[in-house]
Amino acid sequence: MRASRLLSILLMLQSRGRMTARELAGELEVSVRTIYRDVDSLHTAGIPLYGEAGHEGGYRLLDGFRTRLTGLTGQEAEALFLAGMPGPAAELGLGALAAAAERKIEAALPPDLRAGARRIREHFHLDAPGWYHDGDQVPHLPEVAGAVWNRRVITVLYRRWAEPSEVERTLEPYGLVLKAGKWYLVARCDGAMRTYRVNQILRLQVTGESFVRPDTFDLGDHWRAHLTDFRARLIQGHAVIRLSPAGRERLTEVASSAVAGAVDRTAGPPDDQGWITATVPIESLTHAHGQFLQLGAEVAVLEPAELRRRMTGTAHALAALYPRP
Repeated sequence: MRASRLLSILLMLQSRGRMTARELAGELEVSVRTIYRDVDSLHTAGIPLYGEAGHEGGYRLLDGFRTRLTGLTGQEAEALFLAGMPGPAAELGLGALAAAAERKIEAALPPDLRAGARRIREHFHLDAPGWYHDGDQVPHLPEVAGAVWNRRVITVLYRRWAEPSEVERTLEPYGLVLKAGKWYLVARCDGAMRTYRVNQILRLQVTGESFVRPDTFDLGDHWRAHLTDFRARLIQGHAVIRLSPAGRERLTEVASSAVAGAVDRTAGPPDDQGWITATVPIESLTHAHGQFLQLGAEVAVLEPAELRRRMTGTAHALAALYPRP
């Protein structure tokens, strides 16, 4: 903790120029006396730090002094290498640049921090796509990324689910999001913010027209709000189900956290065989039908009647395919 605090003092003086002991104490949430001791330690270590008395006084670094690589700590250096994403960087057309930057950072690290960063690379690997999906094929991603960076309007031929399935759109690309191995473009179209799957762009042309991206727009905030709204719109109704102990355990593997959470909130006491009854949200009858079938005989749908009818029909069809020997 003390080493980290000494480094923080050094970085704050480097970035702000001059600070009093009281200001430093307030930033670091320690006493002024502690700051005095820390400054003495920095002096002893040979840091060109001096204090000035008076109303305009305070501590400052000798002009021209800079820390090396902004003084990364061991954990910060390891986190930096863990956060690297060579796959997405390559998809954006930045793979060589990202690798070169990582090499330069590694070379600038002191030997002890360099070893820790290497261990991170050797022991951890980030693979964002799901088990049964290798990520998007996104031939137009570098062009989209360039338009985002340079704030250029693009025209695209986009494939969507609704009819007509292929539509022309003129977009102001605000940002790119990588979600579960899939790339999404957040863009303004006809005055409204919309989200597009980049791999559904069939044709793209970058125009010579630029656009103004509002300074108040925050891509992270927008994406979180988009996800919240998306999840809320997914829920089309509710189902009442009975779950065996095994079914309840497996539910987290086949259903969303919203469904598992609803089971925990609404389940009554188990019966003699350990089965529980709960009310869960469903996206649609078709989606719920496929989801509950994955639990086999460990779930029984009670309501709605149409979903129960579909489950019954599938059960009878399976029984016909697999008669008892």
